[in-house]
Amino acid sequence: MPPLSRADDSLLGRWWWSVDRWTLGAIGLLIGLGFIMMQAASPAVAERIGTSRDLFVFKQIVFLVLAGGVTIAVSLLSPRNIKRLAIAGGIVALILTMATMVMGMEIKGARRWISLPGMSVQPSEFLKPCFAVAAAYLIAQGQRRGRIGGMLGACGVFAIIAALLMKQPDVGMMAVITAVFLVQLYIGGLHLFFIALGVGAAGGGSVLAYMMSDHVRGRVNKFWHGTGDHYQVDTAMEAFGNGGLLGRGPGEGRVKDVLPDAHADFVFAVTGEEFGLILCLFILLVFGFIVLRGLLRLLQEHDPFVILACTGLVAGFGLQAFVNMASTMAMIPTKGMTLPFISYGGSSAVAVALGMGMLLGLTRRRNREGEA
Repeated sequence: MPPLSRADDSLLGRWWWSVDRWTLGAIGLLIGLGFIMMQAASPAVAERIGTSRDLFVFKQIVFLVLAGGVTIAVSLLSPRNIKRLAIAGGIVALILTMATMVMGMEIKGARRWISLPGMSVQPSEFLKPCFAVAAAYLIAQGQRRGRIGGMLGACGVFAIIAALLMKQPDVGMMAVITAVFLVQLYIGGLHLFFIALGVGAAGGGSVLAYMMSDHVRGRVNKFWHGTGDHYQVDTAMEAFGNGGLLGRGPGEGRVKDVLPDAHADFVFAVTGEEFGLILCLFILLVFGFIVLRGLLRLLQEHDPFVILACTGLVAGFGLQAFVNMASTMAMIPTKGMTLPFISYGGSSAVAVALGMGMLLGLTRRRNREGEA
């Protein structure tokens, strides 16, 4: 019998014929593009800080291989085990996010990272997928029992997360998690009036962050009033202009030689300069495909938990990509958020892989008994 045939009843065989292979392929494509862009952007950054040219490339290869493994491993799980993983992972991520207040590293005015041997970890990255699934579980349980306790419980957890992210501060992360949660509440049946109140509260929180945080105020003032140092954004915009339609060619870009975060937050600018508008649009289409494909898979779904969880996962994935690309192109204030699978960063790559693995696992075709 050939391997992975439709008659193959092994765990891997059942997974292969039930998983959404189109989304899996698109994720693999982004991981491949991430490797290419690390080859393009990171050696110059490594040279500038006086370390080995291959350091970031080697580390990102490890991160991307780990991300691919996490995506496949999590997609093998049943919805029940994905739920358990999200709750356990969310608790650990929440505790570690609290720990950043005491033992976290301060970088560029924000305290978001915990230092480990050979790398730093941003625990809040893992809150995005875990909270999306955990909130979906609480809201769905409330729907089944006809009570609002589940929704109130999800709101309570969200309030704790929002307070921690404001304290760091990480307004970009808080904005994404807030938007995802509001979408889930709306899908879960909350009246639009209360959603509008939530949007208003989020706006009020943003104003409060602007008034109380020098870090946030500085970034907003740079964007709205043109004050302060615009060097990174201006340089990124010049890179897009220099790249034109087809780009200057692999290795011919100059933005990576001068931008401190060319391999991370501004990797999209490196893409635009060296590979041009064509590849930038292609990357945008791949992200859009994953989001739309994930939502379309839910049209035939009847489990409220799966619908809510997958909606939150794809919304968070798409919003993260939008925030990175929009801030690089000066459409919104810079947020320090990575481009999923393409920017350098271990925490981001593994956290995004965790979310995509959950999405693939929850959208696998199953029989009436819930088995794939």
